[in-house]
Amino acid sequence: MWLMVVSAPLLPALIMVSSHYRVKVASLCHRALAWALRLVRGRVCVRSTHNFVFSKCTHGKADSVLETFDLYADTHPSLCIGPQTGDALDEVVRRVCPSRVLELGMHCGYSSVRLLRLLPPAGRLITVELDPLTAELGEEVIMVAGFKHSQFQVLTSSSAEAIPTLRSFLDLIQGTSDGLNLVLMDHDPQQYLPDLLALEREHLLCPSGCSILLIYRNQRDLRDILGHIRVRPDCYYIKSELQFMMEIFYQRESSVTL
Repeated sequence: MWLMVVSAPLLPALIMVSSHYRVKVASLCHRALAWALRLVRGRVCVRSTHNFVFSKCTHGKADSVLETFDLYADTHPSLCIGPQTGDALDEVVRRVCPSRVLELGMHCGYSSVRLLRLLPPAGRLITVELDPLTAELGEEVIMVAGFKHSQFQVLTSSSAEAIPTLRSFLDLIQGTSDGLNLVLMDHDPQQYLPDLLALEREHLLCPSGCSILLIYRNQRDLRDILGHIRVRPDCYYIKSELQFMMEIFYQRESSVTL
């Protein structure tokens, strides 16, 4: 009886705390369900895209692989694949003429094939993909397009784990002016800034010039990374911008002029 008397004044507070945590738990469950649904849908998309391209393209022909991707995009619109994305990417690659390229986020291998076909004979592409299925199917698409492992490397890991290991894959010598000429970020936008900082920290960006392409769905995706480059006008500036892609230019050896 005495316990009921003592606890009665605390009852509203207990109900409030219980309600608060129910909301928290419900929110966490909702996020977990949304993440699981995105994962399943992503896998289905990757499988569907791979199966379509693999069965309908001419094997060994990169242009045929890309044309088949574009045909698939006619009925399955996506920012990751399609003529608009491809043409914009090609324009940057032809202008930059990179020899060492890093791609973060592989999706279906579409941008990987576009990049590889424009690299010089000694050029090299490193692609980082977190999901093992996406990495496996994307690598198969690259091979179907006619490229060899001497031209590219697929790393199945998070970008945070992969970046510190890239120097060995790119045969870069510490202290030289070598580095990445082009970085394509099309993975988790929340990783854009941490990964850029990691690339700086590991001295992987070519000091004489590196273009960093950011694929985005809305401006919120770029808020953190744009905040960083705006306070670094000595190293960064925005070179070009489309509705879905922004090009940032990095240069350390001389002052950047607009």
